[in-house]
Amino acid sequence: MSLLGKAAVAMWWSVRPEQRSEFSDWHSHEHFPERMSIPGFRRGSRWSSTTDAEGFFVLYELERYEVLTSQEYLDRLNAPTPWSRKMMPHHLGMVRSQCRIIASFGGGVAASLATLRLSPQAGRAAELQAHLLDTLGALASKPGLTGAHLLLTDTPKTGLPTTEQQIRGKDGAADWIVLLSGYDADAVERAVIAQLASSVLDAAGAQNQTEGRYRLAFTMTPQDVAAI
Repeated sequence: MSLLGKAAVAMWWSVRPEQRSEFSDWHSHEHFPERMSIPGFRRGSRWSSTTDAEGFFVLYELERYEVLTSQEYLDRLNAPTPWSRKMMPHHLGMVRSQCRIIASFGGGVAASLATLRLSPQAGRAAELQAHLLDTLGALASKPGLTGAHLLLTDTPKTGLPTTEQQIRGKDGAADWIVLLSGYDADAVERAVIAQLASSVLDAAGAQNQTEGRYRLAFTMTPQDVAAI
């Protein structure tokens, strides 16, 4: 999965079982097309957790960082549809990070994904970044794997919380984000255990790691919206 563009919005949240059917309908048929109609949005993907029955991961890939502060995007965030207003309160435990894409290795869209949220230890950011770049660059072309990416949160200064944020309540945010995708879930798991385990990354200068495992549920590009 080669990331498209130079920036992204990465989000993790939970939806209770009784809301999941309507959530998937809304997110696929209204929300994704709405987001993909915003200039600069290149691709959206939704992933269902394989370890948590309520968990989701969503990634929006953006042409450039400035899309995050574009008037078109802010207008959408401040004017949610009635259906969005209904569904936003069901985004539980939202972690939402607006990111710069530091490195993206690989290509295509794969079925399995591991996410890692982490932070550098004090004074070791450069060391950790160099280690991750070496590791991810080598992993992307391994059998069973298709993409390896490093994102760093860089929250733009846009003033007051948007209407969507006010409906959800206070969002959390990640710091550094590693994404590892593949067509073989077992290969993704083996790579995480061998090269991206907490003990390995701690030694390279990481801390506060949170892992997730996901399978692809839906993906959309602006071209898909134009075809509807």
